[in-house]
Amino acid sequence: MPSLLRVYLVRGLVAIAWAAGFSAVTDSLSATAVVLLVTYPLIDVVASLLDAREDPGTPARKLQIFNTALSALAALALGLTAISGIGAVLFTFGVWAIVSGVAQFTVAIRRHGPELGRQWPMLIAGALSVIAGATYLPAALGGEPSLSMLILYTAAGGVFFVLQAVSLAWRQRRRAVRA
Repeated sequence: MPSLLRVYLVRGLVAIAWAAGFSAVTDSLSATAVVLLVTYPLIDVVASLLDAREDPGTPARKLQIFNTALSALAALALGLTAISGIGAVLFTFGVWAIVSGVAQFTVAIRRHGPELGRQWPMLIAGALSVIAGATYLPAALGGEPSLSMLILYTAAGGVFFVLQAVSLAWRQRRRAVRA
C-alpha cells in the first residue's frame, strides 16, 4: 500500500500542477497548449501502469490496464484532433473523461476492503469525471467551446487523488497504532 499511496499522491499533485500550468495557455491551441493536452492523458498512463502493479491478478488490475490503453489512445487522439480546433479537442477530452471515469469508479468499487477502505475520493472522482465529460460534449458542439473547462476538471481530479492518498495514509497509521 505505501507505493499505491505515493502513486495517488504524486498523480494528484501533478494534476494540480498541470491545471495551474494549463490555465496560462487556454486561450488557443498553441503548441504549448497541445503539448499539455497530450501530456495529461500520458500522466494517467504512467499512474495507471504503476497502480496496476499493485493489483496483480485482480479484476481492478484489468481495468487499470484498460485505462492505460484508453489514456494512451486519448493522448494520440488529442494530438490529432488539435488540428481540427478547440471543439474537437474538447469533444475528445469529454469522451475520454466519460470512459475513464467509469473505469475509475469501477476500480474504486472493486478495491473496497479493509486495507484500502471504501475509496470514496476515487468513487466521487470517477463519477464527476463522467459528469464533466458529459458536459464537454455539448459545449464542444456549441458556438464558442473553451479549453478553460478542463482546468477545474483536472484540478479537482488532482485534489481527489490527494485525498485518496491522505485516506490511505490515515488507514495505514491507524493499523500501525493498533498493532
